[in-house]
Amino acid sequence: MSGEHHDHHHDHGHDHAHPHAPPPDADGTLSHYQAMELAVTALLIDKNVFSADDMRRQIEAMDARHAGLGGRLVARAWLDPAFKDRALANGSAAALEIGLEIGPLKLIVVENTPAVHNVIVCTLCSCYPRMLLGLPPDWYKSRAYRSRVVREPRAVLAEFGTRIPDDIELRVHDSTADMRYLVLPRRPAGTEDWDEARLAALATRDSMIGVALASSPN
Repeated sequence: MSGEHHDHHHDHGHDHAHPHAPPPDADGTLSHYQAMELAVTALLIDKNVFSADDMRRQIEAMDARHAGLGGRLVARAWLDPAFKDRALANGSAAALEIGLEIGPLKLIVVENTPAVHNVIVCTLCSCYPRMLLGLPPDWYKSRAYRSRVVREPRAVLAEFGTRIPDDIELRVHDSTADMRYLVLPRRPAGTEDWDEARLAALATRDSMIGVALASSPN
């Protein structure tokens, strides 16, 4: 399994409906951590560490991330063998090459082939290529997925409807605080004359995590 050493600055997902108002519990009260978030945010704004507008813009940028961004990288790799080679050698540089901002994190692109299927996980928390896929799904953050996909990946993938034959090697890649993985799924048959935009739509979030295959064309 790749990337086993973790020094996490935890990458947990948060829903930000408003920069100053985390959602209350069902009874309308704020939890201890929600109240703490409000207090710390107000203090940092009061101390001019950042402004409310700065925080709003950052939240909007986070909310704008979606799997279509990763799909662009996948589609370009499907169409351009030289770009695919560059992506497999240095995922971060390849992303920047097509205008995708991933920040200081190291992006590693792993390719599915007829002999190998890849799946990604973060065994200690929820590190995830959110800069290319958006917020992680709840199941990705669950303890069950994080532990079971390492021990019994074929069984877990089968529960997603993805059955990997025994003669195909299954590799599990463990993300870390400064390193993210993105699966380059196999290109579906019947798409030989498709352009980049159509191909990008076939690369779903789950296929770039590795729990599904790229969608077949209708």
